[in-house]
Amino acid sequence: MTDLSYINSLSDKAIFKEIGNFVQQRRIKMKMTQNELAERAAISRSTLSLIERGGNIALKNLIKILRTLDALYVFGMFKVEDDLSPLQLAKGERIKRKRVRTRSDNDKQKDPGW
Repeated sequence: MTDLSYINSLSDKAIFKEIGNFVQQRRIKMKMTQNELAERAAISRSTLSLIERGGNIALKNLIKILRTLDALYVFGMFKVEDDLSPLQLAKGERIKRKRVRTRSDNDKQKDPGW
């Protein structure tokens, strides 16, 4: 399924279960036991079992598991693409925002509101 909009309606617990199911099915497809995967990923078998049951584990351990399963491609959705306006693109500008600043009360008073 390429449309992941259904994920917005899931609870955190249901998302953990989806992740656990993905890990388990990928492991089985690669014909690995839990012990083999845990050893290759340098984690405990109980940690692997926990994620496969939909439990909460450290992100570091999830990355180890996905790397071992050759499934780091799932993090491709986290890649941030620059949104350039046509004018910025034409000028070759690539200004990346680093923070968002809220206006303080003093700044609001200085603004003439034009």
